Amino acid sequence: MRMALGVEYDGSSWRGWQKQPDGRTVQNCLESAIYAFTQTRIATVCAGRTDAGVHALEQVVHLDTVLERAAVSWVRGVNAYLPDSVAVRWACEVPGGEGGFHARASALTRQYRYLLYNTPVRSPLLRQRAGWVFRPLQAEPMRFAVQFLLGEHDFSAFRSAECQAATPVKIVHAIDIRQEGSLFVFTFEANAFLHHMIRNIMGVLVRIGKGDHPPSWMAALLAGKDRRLSAPTFMPDGLYLSRVRYDDKWGLPQGGTGRFPFFDRDG
Repeated sequence: MRMALGVEYDGSSWRGWQKQPDGRTVQNCLESAIYAFTQTRIATVCAGRTDAGVHALEQVVHLDTVLERAAVSWVRGVNAYLPDSVAVRWACEVPGGEGGFHARASALTRQYRYLLYNTPVRSPLLRQRAGWVFRPLQAEPMRFAVQFLLGEHDFSAFRSAECQAATPVKIVHAIDIRQEGSLFVFTFEANAFLHHMIRNIMGVLVRIGKGDHPPSWMAALLAGKDRRLSAPTFMPDGLYLSRVRYDDKWGLPQGGTGRFPFFDRDG
């Protein structure tokens, strides 16, 4: 049988998602908990690999097993062996085999959110939970700038040197910038993202929001396709994998996930 899991984690203390020899990754942690619960070595496949320091409101994972367990047992059983920084929020059985559900290949879009606070003095309570800028930011120039990124483009200007993607061409479906007082939430949705793509875009947006460059700088960077001309990569602290969208036919119980409980008031 194939199981799909929705996983939430605080990435502050982890070296990203992907399994590494030192074991300090979310995948290592999750697979160790699954082994403790099932007494069977089971590999997991995720929808999107997150980097060190990046969080997930909803990472989607699938695994194959011969064990018969109810969905609620997977949630409670695996969580019993996970640290406080990682939790399985939901589980459900999905079709496996050829043409079946695949956490990565079946994903239609990925959504990331970046939480940024803009105050003269840093907040210890938001440490490693949000990015911080002390100079005042203007939302409207940033909102104007992100319009240049919508649609299908070559995003080489925002691609890290370590990126292993087969192509720099991605389709950005939507970008939204919300502000509530000193908090900004940037929401990005695309078919897929390049390594450090959002953090590199955030670096440019912050420069534009501070007034260092006009919104048209974003268009010029995009057209130039030269990472060396862009802004430095922004901090990972406020970046969250918030939602992975799938066809409704898979029946994933995703309702109510992917939100900041302390910011979103509509669910």
